[in-house]
Amino acid sequence: MKDIIKKSLQKTYTYQAYKDLVKTLLLEGKSTGPNQSEDLTNYSLLNDKRMKRLDKTIKIFDDTKQFLKTIKSPQTWLVLTEGWCGDAAQNLPVIHKMTEVNSNINLQLVLRDENLELMDLFLTNGGRSIPKLIALDKDLNILFTWGPRPQTATNMVLDYKTKHGSLDAQFKQDLQVWYNKDKGESIQNDFKELINKSI
Repeated sequence: MKDIIKKSLQKTYTYQAYKDLVKTLLLEGKSTGPNQSEDLTNYSLLNDKRMKRLDKTIKIFDDTKQFLKTIKSPQTWLVLTEGWCGDAAQNLPVIHKMTEVNSNINLQLVLRDENLELMDLFLTNGGRSIPKLIALDKDLNILFTWGPRPQTATNMVLDYKTKHGSLDAQFKQDLQVWYNKDKGESIQNDFKELINKSI
């Protein structure tokens, strides 16, 4: 497992470099990943705007900052993502803002479809769901994992699937509305819990 993680760490992007990559590809009418379609490009375009807005508006709460400051040793938050993923666009700006609170946390992003070996070590219910965050200590031991969405949203997805069998366009729209109202609170609560357990 550590070899796969090591290999993926050689192909990482900073948060800014990832956003630049998405933007550059969009100028060419493309999205990240090997599969290209008008839909994926449109999702990427929407997500690019969404992330720009969230970068300006997301606030990290004081109690979250206190938890983040308890991290005393260097760790890497390695996140599998893609530009077309709506959940990634909603959560990455919050994760990025959290890592800015403590210089011991190093955020690194990798593209899922270029790192399937890594992705397949961290499946969610057998699926390659993203974003997926793997927190690593300096020796590449796993401290915790998170993803693909806050626990509250995960529960919403499970409830909807139980009632309707699958997620439809209406639910995906409702989920985006929920994210907008939540303003990053649920993911911060998740991380406080994860950090508390990992210390």
